[in-house]
Amino acid sequence: MSKNRKIIGLITVIVVFLLIIFTLYGMSDNKAETVKIGYLPTDHDAALFVANSTGMFKDAGIDVELYEYNNGGDLMSAMASGDLDVGYVGITPVIYSMSKGVPIKIVAGAQNEGSGLLSYDSSVKSITDLKGKVVATPGESSIQSVLLKYDLKKNGLNISDIESPSMKVSSMNDALKMGSIDGMVTYEPYATISKEINNQTLVENSSDILPDHPCCVVVMSEKFLSGNSTKVNKILDIHKNATEKIMENPEGMVQYLPSHIVPNAEIEKESLTKIRWVSDLNDNYKQNVYNFLNIERDLGIINRTLPQDKLFAKI
Repeated sequence: MSKNRKIIGLITVIVVFLLIIFTLYGMSDNKAETVKIGYLPTDHDAALFVANSTGMFKDAGIDVELYEYNNGGDLMSAMASGDLDVGYVGITPVIYSMSKGVPIKIVAGAQNEGSGLLSYDSSVKSITDLKGKVVATPGESSIQSVLLKYDLKKNGLNISDIESPSMKVSSMNDALKMGSIDGMVTYEPYATISKEINNQTLVENSSDILPDHPCCVVVMSEKFLSGNSTKVNKILDIHKNATEKIMENPEGMVQYLPSHIVPNAEIEKESLTKIRWVSDLNDNYKQNVYNFLNIERDLGIINRTLPQDKLFAKI
C-alpha cells in the first residue's frame, strides 16, 4: 500500500509540475503587456480604426495603444528602435527598412492603390504638364514619392525635371489651394477632399499610374512575432474581420474613423469605396509586392532584392 501511495504521490507531483509549466508557457505567450501599434493619418488604415473603435481588440483580451505618425519613414524608425510592435504602413518604407536590416516582417496586406496626383490647374492633363513645376509628396520614403518617380520615368522624365518637397499630408491641400505648390501626390482621403471640396483637378489616380500596386501593409517586429504567437494570430484574425466589415459596408464604417481625418462624412464615404481592401498574403499579393520591390530597385531607392523569407512572416 505504501508503495502505491508513493507512486500516486509521485504522479501527483509530476502532474502539478506539468500544470505549472503549461500555465507559465501560456502566460509567456499571452502576457498582458500592451501591444503598441503605429499608423498613419489615412483611411488606408481603416481596418485598424474599425477594429479598435468596435472593441475587437478588447473582446479578444488584447490591450493596445495606437500611435500616429506623419509618414511611413517616421513609423519605421519607431519600429527599428523597438517603440512599436505592429505597424500599418506603406510598402515603400517597409521594403527600404528591410533592405537596411530592420527586423520586421509583413504579416498581412491592408489595401491596394488609393492615392492620386492632383493639381490646382485644370489644364494639367498628365505628369508631363508639371515639368518644371513643384509637386509635393508626404516624404522621400513614402509610396507617393515612388509613384511620382515611376510616373515621371514612364513619361520620359526624371525627378530632377520637377521640384518635389516633402510636406505633412494635412498641409498639402492648403498649399495646393494657395498655389504655393503646383501639384501633389497624396493618399486618401486627402485626394478626394482636394477634388470634391477644393475643386482641384485629379490628374491621375494611382490605379492609372501603376494598376494593382500594393500600398499599405501590416508589419510586426520579429521580436513580437517570436514571443506572442497567440496574440499574433488574434491580431491577424481581427484585421481580417475588420477588413471584411469595411468591404461589406464602407459607408457605415466612416463613424469609426478618427475625426481629424474625416472633415466631411459624405466625402469620406466616397473615399472608402475607392480603396481596394485586402487582408491576406496570397500568392498574387506577394507577387505584386515583388513587382513593386523591383520598381524601387530600378528607381535606385533600394540596391538589392529580398527573398520571400525576408519579406513575409511564416505564421
